[in-house]
Amino acid sequence: MQAQAISGTNIDTWRQQVIYLVMPDRFSNGTTANDTLGQANCLDTTNATKFHGGDLQGLRNKLPYIRDLGATTVWTTPVYRQVGLVNGSQCGYHGYWPDYTNPDDTALEPKLGTSTDLTGLINDLHANGQKYVMDMVVNHAGYGARIVSQNPSWFHSSCTGDDVLCPLAGLPDFRQEDSTVATYLTNLSKTWTSTYAIDGIRMDTVKHVPTTYWQNSWVPGVLAARPNTFLLGEVFDSGDLNKLKTYLDAGFDSTFNFPLRQAMVDSVGRGGSLDTLATRMQSTLGTLGLDRTLLQVNLLDNHDVQRFVNEPGSAVTEAEIRTRYHNALGMLLTLPGIPQLYYGNELGMYGGSDPDNRRDMPGWAWTDTGRNATQANFVAGGGTPKITYDLTKKLIGIRRANEALWKGNYAEMWRPNGGQNVYAFYRGSGTNRVIVVVNTSGSAASVNLDIQGNAGISTTDKSALTNGTVFNDLLAEGAPSSATVTAGKLPVTIGAGKMGIFKAGGTGSTATSVSFQVTASTYFGQDVYLVGDRAELGAWNTASALAMTPSGCSGSTCTWKTTVSLPPSVTAQFKFIKKPGDSGASVTWEGGSNRTLTTPASGSLTYNGGNWQ
Repeated sequence: MQAQAISGTNIDTWRQQVIYLVMPDRFSNGTTANDTLGQANCLDTTNATKFHGGDLQGLRNKLPYIRDLGATTVWTTPVYRQVGLVNGSQCGYHGYWPDYTNPDDTALEPKLGTSTDLTGLINDLHANGQKYVMDMVVNHAGYGARIVSQNPSWFHSSCTGDDVLCPLAGLPDFRQEDSTVATYLTNLSKTWTSTYAIDGIRMDTVKHVPTTYWQNSWVPGVLAARPNTFLLGEVFDSGDLNKLKTYLDAGFDSTFNFPLRQAMVDSVGRGGSLDTLATRMQSTLGTLGLDRTLLQVNLLDNHDVQRFVNEPGSAVTEAEIRTRYHNALGMLLTLPGIPQLYYGNELGMYGGSDPDNRRDMPGWAWTDTGRNATQANFVAGGGTPKITYDLTKKLIGIRRANEALWKGNYAEMWRPNGGQNVYAFYRGSGTNRVIVVVNTSGSAASVNLDIQGNAGISTTDKSALTNGTVFNDLLAEGAPSSATVTAGKLPVTIGAGKMGIFKAGGTGSTATSVSFQVTASTYFGQDVYLVGDRAELGAWNTASALAMTPSGCSGSTCTWKTTVSLPPSVTAQFKFIKKPGDSGASVTWEGGSNRTLTTPASGSLTYNGGNWQ
């Protein structure tokens, strides 16, 4: 069994990520100069299977939009040069029909941009504390790719019935069991990995390639080219969690949790029993263990399946679709695992099966004004895309601010057991303790969530959650603002279609939102944190300090920001710290006196701390 690729602090770093999947051709057209470059007759904005003009420059231009949403990692579909026109009407706008050649030329698709554009994109992301995941393909080449005529013996014969030996959709299928082919493909990935400062690799069609190739050639090869690279495999199988484990054992850090996604579709999207989701979550933990589960990538949809908002079907009212979708987003951001959003998820974009699920990102998406109008082909149901966008942004913020949600243990607290559709679970890490409750039924529900009798909650946590402990709702989307532990249990009454994210000792909807920022210089791997005298600020415990996000960087100097919910009209003392510290120390504190602020009676406040003291 191969050890996973990432190690040390990088494990927690990846657990904290929110991944945003972009198909560059459909996102934003940054320059029309490259629209007709490359293969002829492949640009047609009216044809869903040809290029539409989006490019890497367009993505670079819209990175502020992704940062505002809160996503921390950008994954693009492949940027390889693509083959020409297929069947007279299709082109590789999606990136999965690479025009490989021998020797490899590491060519980018001209319609997407140049090597300089890709390097610029990665630099832009890194300058703002974000990561880049490169999509790769070694299972196949594109139809009629140059390498097929150059090395015809490198490919399997046409057949059916075998995921590994038979071509997928008739694509030229590489014979990785041939050492010469294996070496070519691994060197191909190593070249891309060493040429560009990528942070992770999403590998396409993993189950269609021999496991031994991953374990013995590809994984060690790319890690030699760039150590500590996050390796994410696409194992497109919605039923068998053991298949995911096979590829984790072969050296991948993560796979997409398609089995959990299917449970989300069945239980939430299609209005089935939440028992399905609760069982699949428990099965994931039982099969993979907590550490691996925390690194699995969870999703509602992507470019290979219809959009989640299409799952309920036309017989369901749009208001009910919106309710289901918002609850699904809530669970995506709170269940164990790394959440992945697909461009347009944050707006409630409709889309059926491929290629309808790959519609262009609309021009109105980039502004709050545009999002705040009813838009065709986006979930309405009495709302606008802005409502979904704002909810997604809020959920990401809650997840990032609560270690329990990206690192914490999981304990099921309530499931329907064939009855009313209510699901509740506990997430805990250190002193950060959260209970999530969702009611997808058509009527209010009252549940009494057993804390002291739950074997999945640690003794330490139980001792902290004594009678009288108040849990406050961070989400403020219709659940009770608070609930209090009574007789070892947490009684909650929650309305139809509502969800609550209850934090022990936290602050709920009556809180004020305070945004802190400070400009500081750090070395590579060092981050800035906020710590203060209140529990919400870590109670001067550096281990509980709040992580801050860098932006607007110039060299090693960035503006670091974080947003905290604090009670109204209270005075707080605080300082900024750096972890790890300078000169080998574990922590470096700011100099000078403690900083102070008083929260407003209502609303929000921005504290601009100027420069590091």
